[in-house]
Amino acid sequence: MPKEYRTIQEVAGPLMMVKGVEDVKYDELGEIELASGEKRRCKVLEVDGDNVVVQLFENASGINLSNSKIRFLGRSMELGVSGDMLGRVFDGLGSPIDDGPEILPEERRDINGLPMNPAARVYPEEFIQTGVSAIDGLNTLVRGQKLPIFSCSGLPHSQLAAQIARQAKVRGTDENFAVVFAAMGITFEESNFFIESFKETGAIDRTVLFINLANDPAVERISTPRMALTAAEYLAFEKDMHVLVILTDITNYADALREVSAARKEVPGRRGYPGYMYTDLASLYERAGRQRGKSGSITMIPILTMPEDDKTHPIPDLTGYITEGQVILSRELYRKGLQPPIDVLPSLSRLKDKGIGEGKTRADHANTMNQLFAAYSRGKDAKELMTILGEAALTDIDLLYAKFADAFEKEYVSQGYNTDRSIEETLEIGWKLLSMLPRAELKRIDDKYLDMYYGKQ
Repeated sequence: MPKEYRTIQEVAGPLMMVKGVEDVKYDELGEIELASGEKRRCKVLEVDGDNVVVQLFENASGINLSNSKIRFLGRSMELGVSGDMLGRVFDGLGSPIDDGPEILPEERRDINGLPMNPAARVYPEEFIQTGVSAIDGLNTLVRGQKLPIFSCSGLPHSQLAAQIARQAKVRGTDENFAVVFAAMGITFEESNFFIESFKETGAIDRTVLFINLANDPAVERISTPRMALTAAEYLAFEKDMHVLVILTDITNYADALREVSAARKEVPGRRGYPGYMYTDLASLYERAGRQRGKSGSITMIPILTMPEDDKTHPIPDLTGYITEGQVILSRELYRKGLQPPIDVLPSLSRLKDKGIGEGKTRADHANTMNQLFAAYSRGKDAKELMTILGEAALTDIDLLYAKFADAFEKEYVSQGYNTDRSIEETLEIGWKLLSMLPRAELKRIDDKYLDMYYGKQ
């Protein structure tokens, strides 16, 4: 039986100081029992000799220092995992909130996970079809990759996240595919949108949701993605499933980290975020990947809203260092009515070359991808010139490129949030658009592919 202490000294916001404790470790869970018998959970943030500082998961109201007692449980936070988690909705601490029964765990796992040995990692190289042309065709997602979505506040990243979660699949195999969806600091309305969206399409049956609302405590927000990743690791490496983890919104997570850090009176780093934010984010992102000898995998799409639309802000900046590329949503394209407003030119998937081509997507994929990027870039330049100098100043070929850029945005990028395109459909649309340009302009495509596909749509 854990030893009980009645030495709670002071409460400051979500923090409590306890004196005279023995053998208590950092990150250990504690339980406070009030005079009424009510129990509240906390975790150890700091240990100084026999004094500890703990942080409460619930609020501190009603705690009477003289007649409340605290016991430490000798373990850090754990999640009970089981195959029955699929189709269920949990809060940020892993308790069911969908009116269903408690999960009977097959095992309990520390939510901080075990780092993957770099030598045991397998290089990501299998294509995942999201059904979204701007990602599949131009910034291909590969199994085991970390590909964040950089958004701006007010843009429809939630719709894009829900669309990817509903549509993502590994092609050509009958392997089990699951989605683990963690939402941090979102509103009740958003939470409802995700749950209903998954229920409508039946995707909920292969999804595990962890939802932390904006009015839940900050410390719970820090545990939410770790809960989700623990569930993902169990499904991937014990149940041999291919798991897509979607974390939204990493900005709310980092703000919670800053809040807890400020409460502990730590010296702040860039823009007030703690100096260890890089390490902390890496401890989440690096749990994605594939392991040698295991057939399952974890692919991750973290979503973050860039404060002030600034991609040099510490959160997107550090995320960019740790992950393999980014998909950027643009306010300008959103104003034009594109759905989803993915800006393909600054977006990048560093592993796309590994997941495309013969036997994975189609042999002409790499050629057409390069040509579409080049043609769209030239078309945008032509449109800028047109704005400054007027249409009369453009050559015929520049006008054709400007027309191509408009058609590309309207037909290729803007597909709506309910359209699920196979990679073949995406490639066909690409060829149809490229056929607007004279064959002599398509210098990045091999002649044999031009003979097969040019002008044949």
